[in-house]
Amino acid sequence: MASLAGPESGVGAIAAAPYGSASILPISWAYVRLMGGAGLQRSAQVAILAANYVASRLREAYPILYTGEHGLVAHECILDLRELTKSTGATVDDVAKRLVDYGFHAPTMSFPVAGTLMVEPTESEDLAELDRFCDAMLAIRGEMEQAASAGIEGSVLRGAPHTALSLASSWEHNYDRMDAAFPAGVDPSRKYWAPVSRIDGVYGDRNLMCSCPPIEELAEQD
Repeated sequence: MASLAGPESGVGAIAAAPYGSASILPISWAYVRLMGGAGLQRSAQVAILAANYVASRLREAYPILYTGEHGLVAHECILDLRELTKSTGATVDDVAKRLVDYGFHAPTMSFPVAGTLMVEPTESEDLAELDRFCDAMLAIRGEMEQAASAGIEGSVLRGAPHTALSLASSWEHNYDRMDAAFPAGVDPSRKYWAPVSRIDGVYGDRNLMCSCPPIEELAEQD
């Protein structure tokens, strides 16, 4: 599944956390050594160009935060959904989950501003992939307007992501199952299927469950 979220913030967070691991740092070091000075400059130029391309295509559908004097952004394009949430009821979580149906892992959510998506198209994303993402975001913008009219609770946005099992089971939604699973622009032969449908994120945050073995079992192995 494609992702337009940059990796640099994750690397720093993992390495700097109190119980983090510095073993991730050689990845960045190897990248710098492989690229060299000229390669790093070129990759930065392409990444900034890609971010501005996304901003240019989406600015009429989604307000862009933190633009410069001439409306340009740096390597991050921050899409502001806050007013759209007020007018349509669709939240940044709804958009993020719906992107899964389009074959995208959501960009960084609600950072550095709550209710926004921070898109970081790296130098590895080609024009076709950038267009595919922009087309998906524009299609979702249309779905937000539909949700505003019909009600967000029963919308395809609130029901996303849709699993293969949900389509094969008894269908209880008011919208068409084909629209749910194969939105505009999605190639059925390359479809990404989410392993699980929507979960209660707030409940999960408040009720953490560790999937690792108990400490006692690890102690017995020693």
